Amino acid sequence: MYKHFIKPLADVVIGVLALLLLWPFLIMVAIAIKIDTPGPALFLQPRLGKNGKVFKIIKFRSMSVKQDENKSNKLYENDPRITKVGAFIRKTSIDELPQILNIIKGDMSFIGPRPPVVHFPKHFSEYNEFEKQRFLVKPGISGLAQVRCREIHDWDINIPIDVEYVQNQSFMFDINLFLASFLMFFKTDNIYRKV
Repeated sequence: MYKHFIKPLADVVIGVLALLLLWPFLIMVAIAIKIDTPGPALFLQPRLGKNGKVFKIIKFRSMSVKQDENKSNKLYENDPRITKVGAFIRKTSIDELPQILNIIKGDMSFIGPRPPVVHFPKHFSEYNEFEKQRFLVKPGISGLAQVRCREIHDWDINIPIDVEYVQNQSFMFDINLFLASFLMFFKTDNIYRKV
């Protein structure tokens, strides 16, 4: 009952409340992005969701539009694609906040495996049966892998952790991950995330 009714309902309710609370701040961030560099404030990118369904994740744009045309998912120190405002919102994870809209739409949850890019690290058909377990639940803004090893961007390490989450998902597990994620949300110095 929790996985199929309580969690989806809680996601939408909390998502709507968060949006009502944060909308002035979100507008200020969008304005700062527009002032910093030309282009849209939001960045949409196809990602793999539950059961391998493709959806468009919504994030604040942190790279220049021209440089965004570079399809590389790898970021590095002093990456010229990252704007001044982009560096700050990546450092604080503010770039992730528009995903509240994905949650309200039903594409994502607050807690779950991070949704990979459609073609990276591989196409959905290339995941083996063990790895595909991570797609049995909706992807999340944060999850077990982000709490346990946020600074590690190795899919060979993160995918088994995602599967561990799916196999042990429960109300208390999600509450603990939500609280841990909230506490660390603005406490990371890592701005060079792959995806």
